[in-house]
Amino acid sequence: MITIYHNPRCTKSREGLCEIENLNQPFEIRKYLDEPFTKLELEDIIKKLNIKPIELIRTKESIWIENYKGKDLSDAQIIEAMLENPKLIERPIIVNGDKAVIARPKEKINEIL
Repeated sequence: MITIYHNPRCTKSREGLCEIENLNQPFEIRKYLDEPFTKLELEDIIKKLNIKPIELIRTKESIWIENYKGKDLSDAQIIEAMLENPKLIERPIIVNGDKAVIARPKEKINEIL
């Protein structure tokens, strides 16, 4: 089952959702701002993305700039920042089994099909 971690207010996230809908495969939508990640879920997604936690951060977001930019943060502290401020999480994230991508651009979805 494909899962899209989605923010409906984000243009790139809406584009990713449209791409998923066109696949004609079953999928589920998780509006992660309404239903935040648990620590284990976020750690699992980072592992599936095969990235460092900082690579999932929207570093131009004002929350990041005002509270975290320039600080020497551990991976655990970065994950905690995302849990406390889900707006910091890059989107959309598409998960298919044990694979995941940040669908920017939306064509990246093809990498995990």
